[in-house]
Amino acid sequence: MELRACEVGLAACHQYDRRLLKDRVEMLCNGLGFRVSPGSRVLLKPNLVSAVRNKGLACTHPEVVAAVAEWFLDQGGTVRVGDSPAFGTALGVMEACGIRAALKGLPVAMVNFDGAQPVRLASGLSVGVARAVRECDLLVNLPKIKAHGQLYLSLAVKNYFGAVVGFRKPWLHARYGDIDNRFEAMLVDLLGVLPGGITLADGVEAMHVDGPVAGKPFPLQLLAGGLNPVALDTALIAVLGLPPQASPVWRECCRRNLAGNTLMELSFPLARVDEVAVQGFQAPFRLRPVSFHPWRLLLGAVKRVMAR
Repeated sequence: MELRACEVGLAACHQYDRRLLKDRVEMLCNGLGFRVSPGSRVLLKPNLVSAVRNKGLACTHPEVVAAVAEWFLDQGGTVRVGDSPAFGTALGVMEACGIRAALKGLPVAMVNFDGAQPVRLASGLSVGVARAVRECDLLVNLPKIKAHGQLYLSLAVKNYFGAVVGFRKPWLHARYGDIDNRFEAMLVDLLGVLPGGITLADGVEAMHVDGPVAGKPFPLQLLAGGLNPVALDTALIAVLGLPPQASPVWRECCRRNLAGNTLMELSFPLARVDEVAVQGFQAPFRLRPVSFHPWRLLLGAVKRVMAR
C-alpha cells in the first residue's frame, strides 16, 4: 500500500446503530475520495483478538463490520471477512462475539486466514501472509481503538498484524520482541507488502486502561477513517489527548519520517481534531515486554489445535 495520503476523516457516532454507522461510512469514504470499482474483491479485516473475555469489547463491534460490509456490497464489491487470531480461529471468534449473527442474510463469506504465503519484508525478514489478503483487490482495515499493554495503543497500523497467519504472530512476538525496535519495525514494514484500501476505525466504544483484551470501556463516540494508517494513527493519538512519543509504533513511523507522522501534515475534510477530542482516556502507564514467554507459545499452540 502507498503511504502518501494525509487526509483523515473524523465522524462523531454515538451508538452502534447500523443505519447510523452506514451513513458515517458513506460520509468518511466520500470525504476521503475513496471509490470502489464494481466487482472488486473486498476483504474486511476486523480485530478479532478474543471474544471470550470482556464481552467482546476487545473486538471490532459486529454492527460496524455489518455496516461496512453493506456499504461495499452497495458499491458492487464482493465481500469477505476474516482475521487470524493468535489463539483460536476467526470463525470461532466471529461466532462468539456476534459478527456471524450480524452478517446473517448478507452475501458475505467469513473466512479463517490460513494458507500462508511467505513474503519478504524490507528488513529481509520473511513472514507468512494469509492467502486471502494477498488475493484481494481492497483490504479494508477495521481496527478497534484501544489501549495496549505492550504497545501503548492498538490502532490502524497495529491491526494489520492480523494479516500474518496464526501461530506465526506470537512466534514473532517471542523472536523479536526484545530486540530494540525490531518488532515495531516489522509492523511498519508489513504495510509495504499489503494491498491498498482504507482503514475505518471503531471508536464508538473504545477500550482504555489496559489491553489488548482486558481493558475498560470508554465512550469515544467516534468513527474514523484514512487511506494512510500512519496519518490516521497520528490523528487518533491527538484525539485521545495522549503524547505520541509514548507509542513505540508511532516512534518507528516518525523515525522513518513517513507521510502523516506529524499532526501539522494532516488535513481533515470532516471534523477537526479539537471538535472530537476527549479527556480521560487512559493508556498504560508502564508497558509490558513485547516478547512472549515460551510457555505462552506452547499454550497458544494447544488452544489453536483444540479450536480447530
